[in-house]
Amino acid sequence: MSTRSQPMTPEIGNISTSATHNRWIQLGLGLICMMAISSPQYVWTLMTKPLAAKLGIALPELQVTFSLLIILQTFFSPFQGKLIDRFGPRMLISIGTVMSGLSWVFASQVQSAPMLYLTYGVIGGLGTGIVYVGVVGLMVRWFPAQRGFAAGAVAAGYGMGAIVTTFPIASSLQARGVDATLWMFGIAFAVVGLLASQGLRVPPAHDAAGSEVNDAGFSVADLRPSQTLRTPIFWLMFAMMTMMSTSGLMVTSQMATFAADFGVTKVLVFGMAALPLALTIDRFTNGLTRPLFGWMSDRLGRENTMFFAFALEGVAMALWLFTRDNAVLFVILSGLVFFGWGEIFSLFPSTLTDTFGTRHATENYGWLYISQGIGSILGGPLAALMHQHAGSWLPVFGAAITLDIVTALLAIAVLKPMRRNFLSTSRGV
Repeated sequence: MSTRSQPMTPEIGNISTSATHNRWIQLGLGLICMMAISSPQYVWTLMTKPLAAKLGIALPELQVTFSLLIILQTFFSPFQGKLIDRFGPRMLISIGTVMSGLSWVFASQVQSAPMLYLTYGVIGGLGTGIVYVGVVGLMVRWFPAQRGFAAGAVAAGYGMGAIVTTFPIASSLQARGVDATLWMFGIAFAVVGLLASQGLRVPPAHDAAGSEVNDAGFSVADLRPSQTLRTPIFWLMFAMMTMMSTSGLMVTSQMATFAADFGVTKVLVFGMAALPLALTIDRFTNGLTRPLFGWMSDRLGRENTMFFAFALEGVAMALWLFTRDNAVLFVILSGLVFFGWGEIFSLFPSTLTDTFGTRHATENYGWLYISQGIGSILGGPLAALMHQHAGSWLPVFGAAITLDIVTALLAIAVLKPMRRNFLSTSRGV
């Protein structure tokens, strides 16, 4: 099985030579759209205290907002992907960026928890879901020979975009308060996202019938979601992405809590508090890993790269647990853990499109992206319940490490031969 990508030609992916320059413009616009929707998730932690004080509610009640944001972002993605495939990316992604920005504007006016759930959680979750699935689905069409890199680059915009806004938002919260901050930045995000989305286009001749050559050198037929969902290989990828999402989101959602239990939150590392330093490094590595491992997978093969990356996270988490009382290693290894996790957002969409074709890539990825929502439940409240029941983080970390290692083995020992066999007979599916 050849793992080297095919060179881009006019026949591959239905993209003409004259469109080569335009695809980089499309990548840049998609990156801006992703950055415009990243703050609702990644800056939420800055909003919790002022919103709880304003509404007079406890933190667990407030956190329902965040759960709604993630669940609606993922569980409605197949429907959102279908709309994007039907009406085109520009219209739907424009709507999504505006919804995401206006969710903050509306949230600035709320006076009760249910209204916060509706504005920040429901409207924001639906808006970010449309943009995320739409942009990733569009980029894997524009870059048939560099799908891993392209999907990773725009996913990095979502993972790292909040680095640009974190400090300005924190300063605004102190100077202007939560209502003015939500209103001002919400308008800014909506305007920036709307302007960027106006330039998005599908690749030329995208609707033409035919097949393409994928990462493994096989001719690929374009399968509809109804066909894709009937294949065992899709459900294997769904299970693998769920397992990796669970381990990664356990760390994302519980990190402040287990850092306090490990006794490192009040320790200085390189002159800075350990936890904020770790979170800053994590955002960077979580973004860097997406285009980097995507680029590697374009050259070394999807499953080979999956095996290395997933095993890396498992080993890093094990070392993290064994050295949990060392603040310096806590900071360093936290970055390595996120470096081994974030690449799922480039490897899985590119592998999915390599397997099932580009014509219905957005809707197919919408179905796969539901696994992220399931992982948020397993890695969030269920992991917290496991810790509460056991009185220790050891079983939680043990479960996450096991999921990482098992998924790495599935990639190389099961997914790789299964995908090779599927592609060799896909014309008969």
